[in-house]
Amino acid sequence: MNRFYAMISRMKYIDRWGLMNNTRTENISEHSLETAILAHALVNIANIRLGENLNADRAAVIGMFHDAGEIITGDMPTPIKYYNPSIKDAYKAVEKVAEDRLVSMLPDDLQDIYRPVISNEDEVLERYVKAADKISALIKCIEEVRMGNNEFQKAKESTEQAISEIDLPALKIFMEECMPAYYLTLDELG
Repeated sequence: MNRFYAMISRMKYIDRWGLMNNTRTENISEHSLETAILAHALVNIANIRLGENLNADRAAVIGMFHDAGEIITGDMPTPIKYYNPSIKDAYKAVEKVAEDRLVSMLPDDLQDIYRPVISNEDEVLERYVKAADKISALIKCIEEVRMGNNEFQKAKESTEQAISEIDLPALKIFMEECMPAYYLTLDELG
């Protein structure tokens, strides 16, 4: 029996930002879609503006599945996940086991299609997906702070700092040209 797709549909039950007081709960399904859209945008910027020749559609699919292992592990809060190298390495090992378990839920003839996407075995596109993941986190922080939730102010600042340290020209372009719009109201966007 193929249980993979039923398991993937459970992404909507895994909430993010578990240690934070949220004005609106965000789950990994929502986050993964946003990350996929942003990864697609970053790769298209790289291709069109910077002369790269990367697969934006593949980046989007990797973004869709980048947190799929959290269906099994749950969402580990960033301050804990990156507290020290030992915890970070141990959590990476746990993530790998979870990803392998998800892939094993597929029929044998589909496993080779999904394994590289779920485990993100493409080192070049992984950089774009990780950058998109950070942008998505920043968007969440911006939304929370705009709603008066100052609990996200420090997370916003640290995420902005982390983004500024990523050496990815397409990310810099996105941050300059697209990010300011996330501070606008609906009326201002329209």
